[in-house]
Amino acid sequence: MKRIFEIDPWKIISHDLNPADKRLQESMTSIGNEYMGMRGMFEEKYSADSHKGIYLGGVWFPDKTRVGWWKNGYPEYFGKVINAVDFVSVDIKLNGESIDLAQDKYSDFEVSLDMQKGILTRTYTIHRGEAKLKVTSTRFLSIVLKELYANRLEFENVGSVPVRVEVASKIDADVYNEDANYDEQFWNVLGKEVSAKEGRLVAQTIPNNFGTPQFMTEMAMFNSGDLEAVDLGQTAEKEVVNTLATELAVGAKANFEKRVIVTTSRDYETKADLDQATSKLLDLQAEKTFDQLLADQKEAWAKRWQKADVTISGNDEAQQGIRFNLFQLFSTYYGDDARLNIGPKGFTGEKYGGATYWDTEAFAVPLYLSTADQSVTRNLLEYRYKQLPGAYHNAKQQGLKGALYPMVTFNGIECHNEWEITFEEIHRNGTIAYAIYNYTRYTGDQEYVTHDGFDVLVGIARFWADRVHYSQRNDKYMIHGVTGPNEYENNVNNNWYTNMLAKWCLTYTDEIAAKVGEDKLAELGLNQAERDKWREIVAKMYLPEDEELGIFVQHDGFLDKDLRPVSAIPADQLPLNQNWSWDHILRSPYIKQADVLQGIYYFIDKFSPAQKKANFDFYEPFTVHESSLSPSIHAVLAADLHEEDKAVEMYSRTARLDLDNYNNDTNDGLHITSMTGSWLAIVQGFAGMRVIDDQLVFNPFVPKDWDGYSFHINFRGRLLSVNVDKAGTKIDLLAGDDLTIKLNGTEETLTA
Repeated sequence: MKRIFEIDPWKIISHDLNPADKRLQESMTSIGNEYMGMRGMFEEKYSADSHKGIYLGGVWFPDKTRVGWWKNGYPEYFGKVINAVDFVSVDIKLNGESIDLAQDKYSDFEVSLDMQKGILTRTYTIHRGEAKLKVTSTRFLSIVLKELYANRLEFENVGSVPVRVEVASKIDADVYNEDANYDEQFWNVLGKEVSAKEGRLVAQTIPNNFGTPQFMTEMAMFNSGDLEAVDLGQTAEKEVVNTLATELAVGAKANFEKRVIVTTSRDYETKADLDQATSKLLDLQAEKTFDQLLADQKEAWAKRWQKADVTISGNDEAQQGIRFNLFQLFSTYYGDDARLNIGPKGFTGEKYGGATYWDTEAFAVPLYLSTADQSVTRNLLEYRYKQLPGAYHNAKQQGLKGALYPMVTFNGIECHNEWEITFEEIHRNGTIAYAIYNYTRYTGDQEYVTHDGFDVLVGIARFWADRVHYSQRNDKYMIHGVTGPNEYENNVNNNWYTNMLAKWCLTYTDEIAAKVGEDKLAELGLNQAERDKWREIVAKMYLPEDEELGIFVQHDGFLDKDLRPVSAIPADQLPLNQNWSWDHILRSPYIKQADVLQGIYYFIDKFSPAQKKANFDFYEPFTVHESSLSPSIHAVLAADLHEEDKAVEMYSRTARLDLDNYNNDTNDGLHITSMTGSWLAIVQGFAGMRVIDDQLVFNPFVPKDWDGYSFHINFRGRLLSVNVDKAGTKIDLLAGDDLTIKLNGTEETLTA
């Protein structure tokens, strides 16, 4: 655990620049607008360790999968996000020498991410003898005009002698990825233009051998302010540069502005289309001053916060955590582009390839259902529907029927390069179905599940029906050779969670089949004989249990391990994944994240209090929470069991996982999809929100160290305000038809 930022309800702020923490600082101050995003690296030169990362939504590359051997069915490539052409960099020179905070003497350093407005600022003063220059940087990615990046640099001569300030503003395609790519570069420059204060560069991803599209991008910059151009612009092989300068008398000030329009071939097909669109967008942004653009940004973020903010009174540390997570989530995905999904690192780093995981359906869908229009979640479901052909392809590659949704994907085709994850962690198929169920029960919308959603369900059900095998000795259906959510165990047999989800998927699909028309059944070739087979599998599915312990057994053989709790591990050996060999981890009883408990969380009201308590008390002591997805599930279950101290402990861990670098792995980017966990912990955990038999239910409590909390939710066309404090709970219907809810076991009818 390491905290490098100050506690503030609305800001991520620090007055310290420690080179050892530079990457951590960059991750935490990342900004985005769903269309694109970037780490909080400096615009100007910084010669010490740094990770300059800029990423464009939906732009990726199919890198060759390189492993020590090939297996039939192995993915042909590893899809990954690529570092975009650098449109951020500027070289600031003071009296002809580049400013470099890794080398220069400086004072009054501050970096501040204003989450309320979506604006990143930095300020510092450079000291070079009698010359002293105060520099203030303000930058943002517009959520009003998605293609716009804006940066204002303010200079003030606070020394005792005049100084010369020069800024070289760049667009540079000479970039590399950090995670992989074997010293290759991904961008070929197709064209460049430059004038005294403007520059353009068009680049295209290099060709690939896998039939996936090449992406084109155009960056056009416009530089303005008090500085004057010193030449007509410069170009090199992979960059364009505008250089502007001014003389500053003692006490004088000057501003420099850089605005960049970024367009891609995801929206425009040809270079001519890119050129035309970029020119129009440049004209559009030029209609407003920088301060007007800032005002628009503030207003747009205010509307988002009005819908989604969770306020906590009495604990600024907890407040900062939930707002940081919501800010980064909405900076990554806000549902405006149905072609996009939520990568585990978002726009903050390259780990995990930047692609779509099962995290979206398991952890993000509940939040977006409650905090955004239901069309946003519908888009997430349609994203998977459109990739159904890829899921059929993935199953076929394994010699199986039906549809196997990928563990990692950009286009529906599996593109992950670890076998035990890619083709053993098949439980994600069940979560795709669960998301459809979750959407349907929360919104009450039956249209999707009986049309496009049914196609998805049938494909998944057919996969499970083929993936199981019948044990004649036990007269049971089983699933061998899998990895459950606990990735610290691979190639296990009869993972309870996987088997349970397979059984549920078959049951749920059969239930929906009874609601669709005969034409739909005929279209999919689903007959009674196939449904009868599903029912046979359901009736005979093996779900390992231990009656003496009263628990569901994580998998065959789990209870034969050396069952010692996490408390028995010396502190200097944690995190395990950074201290133990993989062999040591796999043989241990330690659980990376909720596994059996993940299944109980999904269907939390289908299990008895005794079942929930026995399983929680057994598995939680073995859980190291080294997956970012783990603490929130434990927070919700602990709250459900009235273990309030444990629930608050797990909330703190999920809310401040990155802010406090709990797992020592935030340097390379934030854990975006797990950031929903802080919202889940409060709303589903502390407030006890459930949908039971089509009714909204709340059973709230207030953590001991809080005075109270409040939030808004959308539910079936209504907008509700929920306020919980020591005196009680007040729920108001702000918009929509009357609604009867259940609060602490008592029905209440709400009227707008």
